[in-house]
Amino acid sequence: MGHPAIQETNLPVPERATILVVDDDATLLRSSARTLRRAGYDVRTATSALAAIASFEEEPADVVLSDISMPGMDGVGLVAAIQKLDPHVPVILVTGLPSVETAVQAMDSGAMRYLIKPVDPDELTTITATAVRKRRTAELQAAAAAAMSELHPPAETDLQNRFRAALDALYMVYQPIVRWSSRSVAGYEALVRSSEPSIPHPGALFDAAEKLSATRELARVIRAKTPGPMAAQPDRGLLFYNLHVRDLEDESLYDPNSDLARMADRVVLEITERAALDDIKEPQKCVRRLREMGYRIAIDDLGAGYSGLNSFAELEPDVVKLDMTLVRGVHLSNTKQKLVRSITALCRDMGIEVVAEGVETAEERDCVIALGCDLLQGYFFARPAAPFVEPLL
Repeated sequence: MGHPAIQETNLPVPERATILVVDDDATLLRSSARTLRRAGYDVRTATSALAAIASFEEEPADVVLSDISMPGMDGVGLVAAIQKLDPHVPVILVTGLPSVETAVQAMDSGAMRYLIKPVDPDELTTITATAVRKRRTAELQAAAAAAMSELHPPAETDLQNRFRAALDALYMVYQPIVRWSSRSVAGYEALVRSSEPSIPHPGALFDAAEKLSATRELARVIRAKTPGPMAAQPDRGLLFYNLHVRDLEDESLYDPNSDLARMADRVVLEITERAALDDIKEPQKCVRRLREMGYRIAIDDLGAGYSGLNSFAELEPDVVKLDMTLVRGVHLSNTKQKLVRSITALCRDMGIEVVAEGVETAEERDCVIALGCDLLQGYFFARPAAPFVEPLL
């Protein structure tokens, strides 16, 4: 089995390169090494695959030229070992016992070429030059990829950088919750914002935290920033703080020396109804610990279409916040009105206060008041803003 004729001969060597020649036949080893040195290459030799691996580990080569049939590890095994050390090093295999099976085995191993002994010196020089060019091309591609990664970082690195910038630029805004019967402010809900333009809204911030497995870190930063303005002005009423269910497993939440804990008797922790409690170990025990610290508990987004009223039994809330999808256009929907009336009646019987979120029009305001809601929140009264915006009453 011969190799197809090579049309090009005596190709110029692109630049100085090192060739590692491996053969257990000393005569053939010297012959191949002499041919390559005459062609201008630096040549190192080894008489076994294991010796070649040791040589390569000590000083990598640009191309490896190896006999296939050698005692111990053969040339095919050597290809695999070299590729583990450097997958971009071309390996040329040579055999004195050609067969279809040997050729297939050589090419399947990942060898660049398969040559038959005795190898013509011009053929050896030509193929080696091709291998060196392949090696240099791989090096250039790697260098270009590294340069591009500095200009355009990988997606995760870029997201990490943007997330860090967003944390540094994080601040809190506060939206009032009004008590309509007394035309007063019952408290404020704290909402997170960031001035980092690449993460333009809170949803993007929380999505980034999820992708980076940094939700706990984000929650801790928010908890640290939230209490300040409210703690300094006790007359502003209750502080409503959004708590992710997984935060219940963060021991720092129960630190009695935190700024949030120091004003726990004025804090309502909102746990969204969308977040399943099933994955939390002993959620009732967690909630009990928070109550013992003085916190009140609210179910947020009730009626959003996820867990129904199941969370009532587990959380035994002090406050329920109706999801804005129930409030939006409530004056135009008999179904929504029936749901709101039923929820407010149930909560009244249980001693639970109800907040209607997302009130945007006078019609929605008047309708939810008629259905039994006294605590109201939404753009109709005030948008979230730096502390403290006064609502329209």
